[in-house]
Amino acid sequence: MQVVAIDRPDVPPLEMPERFKFQIVYFMTPSGEHGAPVLAPGEYWIRLEDARKWLDELVIYVVSPLDSASQAEIELTDEQEAWLEWLVTNEVERVKLV
Repeated sequence: MQVVAIDRPDVPPLEMPERFKFQIVYFMTPSGEHGAPVLAPGEYWIRLEDARKWLDELVIYVVSPLDSASQAEIELTDEQEAWLEWLVTNEVERVKLV
């Protein structure tokens, strides 16, 4: 599977494992929040500000579906870290999976 930079067609796609299609939702900014545009089906927006923070901390925070007041801290995998580095280095925010 590849991650394609929609807003930067000059950036080569990044290879990721198939399981990443279930993980990308942990990183996305929903449409209308924090300046995220309305997205087409299958597109994802990841704020560069958030990507930089996750890289600095090497963790992401996930809200529990059972208790919205609780967050779990999840350590980044090597693949997730490489993906975030790809986003930040190339200043990519809008992506799709192919």
